[in-house]
Amino acid sequence: MAQTVTSDSRSIAADSTLCDVELHQLVKVFDGEPAVKGVDLAIRKGEFFSILGPSGCGKTTILRTIAGFERPSSGEVRIQQQCVNDVPPYRRPVNTVFQSYALFNHLTVADNIAFGLKIQRRPKAEIEQKVIEAIASVQLSAMANRYPHQLSGGQRQRVALARALINRPSVLLLDEPLGALDLKLRKEMQVELSRLHQELGLTFVMVTHDQEEALSLSDRIAVLRSGSIEQVGTPSEIYERPQTAFVADFIGDTNLFAGQVAQQDNGMIEVVCDRGLSITVASTTPPATKTVTVSVRPENIQLSLAPCDRPYNCFEGRLQHVMYLGTHVQYVVALTGGDRVMVMQPKPSSIPQPNTQIYLYWSPDDCLALPT
Repeated sequence: MAQTVTSDSRSIAADSTLCDVELHQLVKVFDGEPAVKGVDLAIRKGEFFSILGPSGCGKTTILRTIAGFERPSSGEVRIQQQCVNDVPPYRRPVNTVFQSYALFNHLTVADNIAFGLKIQRRPKAEIEQKVIEAIASVQLSAMANRYPHQLSGGQRQRVALARALINRPSVLLLDEPLGALDLKLRKEMQVELSRLHQELGLTFVMVTHDQEEALSLSDRIAVLRSGSIEQVGTPSEIYERPQTAFVADFIGDTNLFAGQVAQQDNGMIEVVCDRGLSITVASTTPPATKTVTVSVRPENIQLSLAPCDRPYNCFEGRLQHVMYLGTHVQYVVALTGGDRVMVMQPKPSSIPQPNTQIYLYWSPDDCLALPT
């Protein structure tokens, strides 16, 4: 699939002086099978950029190629306007933080952080000063003499971050950095990562399969599928204006209805879905194909116990499931035509019981007709 980029992305790519990392038609093949298929990316200086996609889509291969642990089969990796295809990892202005932390268990926190500087034979006074600053930056000054086994998962991840940041690399690469943490700790470390990025002003490139993590941390996101980029954009562009059905389905929850464009008039498109549902979509741009998939986010759907009197997108069904989620309630409604629809609403004063006859509706502005 051809890559989809925003106009902002194209302007960045046009001026390479704005970029810390550029990939030009990057291809990586393993045993005859392409893992990365002609990827183009331009990552600007100082931005928090995430590469997001399901397992096996090639995102870690891209990160390892930027780091120098993998060599491109073809194409080019440029860091700060210099081609680094033949530059070994230790000579690239990047450092990598791994999901496994990769700490030395026999070394203290301070010694782990100082390890790279000692290998470079830096002066002892310089090492001590930089270690003090690095430990303070991740708020672990009181634990400098502890060993990794004496730390929590979040504290070990902070040590790994400090060790990667102590040389102030131009680019920090993060390979699923929070994947090994429990939910509460992962949330805390997301705040920590955001704080470090804002304070240091470095370019962060993160690989993750966690959509919420990418949306909350990133300046821009590249959504990867089977080794190719589906879309590049800001979190709001990716979530609110996905350009393919895959992106809409992968980023957050959505309801997808496959169908055919029956007619379009006055900025409205009528899509007749496979099970007979007729959905009206507001769009000033005609779809590229007659076969489309309509995407409707669960939070954009309204529920009513009484029949709704609206000109578009009103449907009758029965409530199948109710899930109380604290701040919100998730409903699953089975429409009379057989479609099942997920609805997400703020917690109401009363929640209807399953098997209740119910009506749902949404605005033509709150759905998208995407190429199938």
